[in-house]
Parts: sequence; C-alpha cells; structure tokens
Amino acid sequence: MVVKLYVEGGGDSERLHRRCREGFRVFLERAGLKGQMPRIVACGGRQAAYERFRVACDAHQETALLLIDSEEKVSGHSPWEHLRREGFFPPCHTNDDHCHLMVVCMESWLLADHETLSRFFGPGFNAGALPQRGNVERLSKKEVYESLRKASAHCKTKAPYDKGEHSFPLLLQIDPEKVSSASPWGARFLHVLRNIAKKDGG
Repeated sequence: MVVKLYVEGGGDSERLHRRCREGFRVFLERAGLKGQMPRIVACGGRQAAYERFRVACDAHQETALLLIDSEEKVSGHSPWEHLRREGFFPPCHTNDDHCHLMVVCMESWLLADHETLSRFFGPGFNAGALPQRGNVERLSKKEVYESLRKASAHCKTKAPYDKGEHSFPLLLQIDPEKVSSASPWGARFLHVLRNIAKKDGG
C-alpha cells in the first residue's frame, strides 16, 4: 500500500522542504514506524497541503493523509468539522482518519518535551518560562510562540526561537511519547499511522 502524508510546513523554500521531510521522517521513525513509513510530502502552507491531499484522494492511486495546524483550539472530535469553517471539506471516500491536526500548531508538540528544548538551546535557556507540563493543546498559538521566545531569549549559543531556523531541527529530537502524552491529537495521529502500518504488514 502506498501511503502519502501531506504535511503543512517548509514554506516556499526547497531547503526548508527538505528539512521538513527529514524532521517528520525522523520523528515518525522514533515513534516506531521505521520500515513502515508513509512517504512525506512537504507542502508549504495549509491551503497547499489541503489541495495536494484532495487531488491525491480524487486520483485514487494511494492512501493519502493530511497533517496541518489547527491554528485554534479544537472543540469536538472531528477534524473535518473543525476545518469546515475554513472551507476544507473531506474528499470523497475519506473519513476522519485521513485528516490530522497539530493543535494548535507544530510548536505545541515542541512544548511537550522540556528536556529536549533545554538541551537544544543550551546555556541561558530559561525552562521556567515554558508552560507547566500538561495538555499543550490548552494553549493558544500566541501563548505557544511567546513561551518559546521568552524561554530562549537569553541563550548564549543560539538566537531566540525562530520557526524557520529551529522548528525542524527540534522535531528531529523531541520524544514522540512525550508528544502523545501531552497532545491528544498528536496521540491520535500516531495511533492511526501505527494501525495502518499493522494492516499493511499483515
């Protein structure tokens, strides 16, 4: 079975697209999917990711999954219901298991692993500025970014958090189990991928 994961991320730069693919590949391998990986397609923005996913679904040539930021806190259990307000509708022959959300954004996953953040940024990193441990999905996008910037504002060997510079190198290192524990939607995403891998492996 050909499985493609259409991911929001990488902007318009081929360099960032490569870093995006590598970041998600390593993250999923660390989650136990090595040898049963989906093909990761870095799409840039949310709209582009959705459009490429929709075209792939309409072609019926592969199993396509979508992974994008929710941008806002999610109420309810259906990702498509959350995205409907933006005009993102499920293509034919798809269901909720084909659509996955990083709530509220990929940086929320980074906040699940305080230890990796501290190790990555090194001397001067203020872990006390990070939100208390718990469900990272309770935070707004503004709170997520502000906490990362404040915690890394006075690092001695790295600049303050910058999405283009730091997000994918951090994704390479964070612990998927910590993401699952702190992000119910992240746990759902990994659960669905593992189920697909089991079915594909017989």
